[in-house]
Amino acid sequence: MNYSVGQVAGFAGVTVRTLHHYDDIGLLVPSERSHAGHRRYSDTDLDRLQQILFYRQLGFPLDEVAALLDDPDADPRAHLRRQHELLIARIEKLRKMAAAVEHAMEARKMGLNLTPEEKFEVFGGKDPEQYAEEVEERWGGTDEYAESQRRTARYTKEDWKRIQAEAADWGERYGALMSAQEPPSGEAAMALAEEHRQHICTWFYECSYEIHRCLGEMYVSDERFKAFYDAMRPGLAEHLRDAIAANAARHTS
Repeated sequence: MNYSVGQVAGFAGVTVRTLHHYDDIGLLVPSERSHAGHRRYSDTDLDRLQQILFYRQLGFPLDEVAALLDDPDADPRAHLRRQHELLIARIEKLRKMAAAVEHAMEARKMGLNLTPEEKFEVFGGKDPEQYAEEVEERWGGTDEYAESQRRTARYTKEDWKRIQAEAADWGERYGALMSAQEPPSGEAAMALAEEHRQHICTWFYECSYEIHRCLGEMYVSDERFKAFYDAMRPGLAEHLRDAIAANAARHTS
């Protein structure tokens, strides 16, 4: 069996542009070409793509992924052992970080210092404190939670409108980026991921790259956050998670 680039993109949940890029840099070169010169991928190619995407999700830069996969001394069992070790390490890190993660839910703030009329003007029919108790229960003992509470307690109606306007503008630009089929690991996507992190730092708390990476995972794993981002554009939550991971990797590697 062999598959077209479009079929492989659909299988793997990546863009055709990403596969073209992997081919251009020699990371995933399709085994065959059609008579017309179109890429055709084999089952072996799909296995390699699975390995690539695994390491990418863990934040490995593309050059390190290539070095890992092209190591002549490595064997499939060695890759599986390494993947297992990395997964165990990631699970433990996420468990430790969970207590320190406080997601600034843009329009959902704990303890808003606004009148009922101002709340309605800013947030419409949405309840900005809908998840306040849950957030406090999960992260109430962290420095990030305390800092977010301290900052947002003094925000005015105009401040919240500005926060929402910035978030909406960012969402439109991110949707346009996805329409242009920019890969999550591309410069444009990573720049918007960094802007997302800086928005949190500016308005809520100091969001480290590791915390940001954990937030990205939450945007996909928690259906409420996933629905929030996917409402901007279908698939945005997963695309953003991958862009956040890529951006964090290039700043912390």
